[in-house]
Amino acid sequence: MSKRTLAQLDGTQLDGQRVVVRVDLNVPMSGGTVTDDTRIRASLPTIQLLHDRGARVVLLSHLGRPAGVPDPRYSLRPLVRVLEKLLGFPVAFLADPTSSDAVSEVRHLPRGGVALGENTRFYPGEEKNDPALADRFAALGDMYVNDAFGSAHRAHASTEAIAHRLKPAVAGLLMEKELRFLGEAVDHPARPFVAILGGAKISGKIDLVESLLPKVDRILIGGAMACTFFKAMGLETGTSLVEPDRVDMAKSLLQQAGDKLVLPSGAVIAQRLDGSAPTREVSRDQVPSGWGVYDIDDASLQLFADCIAAAKTVIWNGPMGVFETPPFDRGTLGVARALAAATRAGAVTIVGGGDSAAAIAAAGLEDQVTHVSTGGGASLEFLEGKPLPGVAALDDA
Repeated sequence: MSKRTLAQLDGTQLDGQRVVVRVDLNVPMSGGTVTDDTRIRASLPTIQLLHDRGARVVLLSHLGRPAGVPDPRYSLRPLVRVLEKLLGFPVAFLADPTSSDAVSEVRHLPRGGVALGENTRFYPGEEKNDPALADRFAALGDMYVNDAFGSAHRAHASTEAIAHRLKPAVAGLLMEKELRFLGEAVDHPARPFVAILGGAKISGKIDLVESLLPKVDRILIGGAMACTFFKAMGLETGTSLVEPDRVDMAKSLLQQAGDKLVLPSGAVIAQRLDGSAPTREVSRDQVPSGWGVYDIDDASLQLFADCIAAAKTVIWNGPMGVFETPPFDRGTLGVARALAAATRAGAVTIVGGGDSAAAIAAAGLEDQVTHVSTGGGASLEFLEGKPLPGVAALDDA
């Protein structure tokens, strides 16, 4: 389903208009300082375009999980300075974006002016998609832009209900980019089409595996979720993380997938999850009891890298091991390097948000793949074929 976009609007439609923009400024903070501004930078093109076209811009976002009450730890006020530095012009702050004072302040913004509202999750109606709260947010604008792909899988007052109250309601530049790359990868992939899935639990990825199986040429499975498949094959998994209640499902997926499903041929094991603990590389049928699987081994990495090198479209969601704890990051970083090499060779490479985005950043390769998604949960649900409420509510093209 194609959605109307900000880029499709005539510039004269924006001049002097109050535009409410839902952005995703849910960034990691430490002591009031932003420790990773990736999501803020991703929102800049939409803000800049509206500024350049003379709109009065109101930014709404959540931060963290403040449970519907104001909590200074989750205030967006510290982000004003960050935005001002990145944009190069002043940004006003709306301490209560639901108040009549905020409406008045927005009306008095200069053409091209930008204001940032306080955390939308300070209001209990936000996560309930409350129509009354959406009305108060909508009073700030004449039209609505959703540029928060990372929150598009949530039906909240600032992402879904508001889109029915302000028209036009369109996708921002980042949202448009996310939908285009993910949509084309799933619907019209250049082949071979390879998906790489990792992470801790098969339960969180079952819908994704089942959705992708008919569409892809190969699914490479890493991370602890591979251990549940090993158990389904009757292999010893030692102290590895296994989901016993998913073993039958893993058996069924193995039968259904045939040679489309590629599992690691071996593993890096240790007796405890500790970077200083002795490690061994073993084939997948040689894991001793008392040892746990914490990464794919070099032979598996080479197998995966060969599959990636042969691909024309690659989607990656989830790490290959406990990449936060070296040396169990080797498999994940190796996959990141294989993705960058495939991109240089002309493949379209898409990294899902969350841990995969963190891993590609840790490898310093985020600029060497085609697209890094800003939304972990949203990209997962999109790839599973589930409708995203924040997208569905926007105007059709």
